[in-house]
Amino acid sequence: MSKTCEICGKHPSSGNTVSHANNRTRRRFLPNLQRVRAQLPSGEVRYIRACTRCLRSGAIVKPAVRVIPVAAA
Repeated sequence: MSKTCEICGKHPSSGNTVSHANNRTRRRFLPNLQRVRAQLPSGEVRYIRACTRCLRSGAIVKPAVRVIPVAAA
């Protein structure tokens, strides 16, 4: 499963971990992705992986709450 936001395309970037002795080792900066139910422009509702920046900015349209019918007893 890719660590990429399906809305903005944000993906892992790389850099260095720098110790107090100034030793440098490579590391990855991962985006903060969340699995959320979203309503697509076509009207379809499905789960997508979106970064928290897209969630906060309102780039994702959340669907209405599901109503689960209760069986009459």
